Amino acid sequence: MNLFAVTRNDVADYVDTLILVYLILIFVRIILTWIPRIPYNPVLNAVIKFVTDVTDPYLNLFRRILPPVRMGPAALDLSPIVATFVLIIIRGILVAAIDT
Repeated sequence: MNLFAVTRNDVADYVDTLILVYLILIFVRIILTWIPRIPYNPVLNAVIKFVTDVTDPYLNLFRRILPPVRMGPAALDLSPIVATFVLIIIRGILVAAIDT
């Protein structure tokens, strides 16, 4: 009996958790865009830089396809919404494929 055996269910749970953490980071990214920046706070700047560096490559895929919607002087970026839906769909497909 091998106590360290990894089953398909374990791998599916791991992939599911990774995608969930990434979805949470995208949500944090959205929230951070609504909060005004503090002039200089090294801890906050490090957190913002980490979240931006991790989420930007994925979000930029959708920003190329979906430009911001102009609303007067401001623009609404819909790419995080579309990226979230796509990631949720991919999550369901991947976890189901691994788990079967």
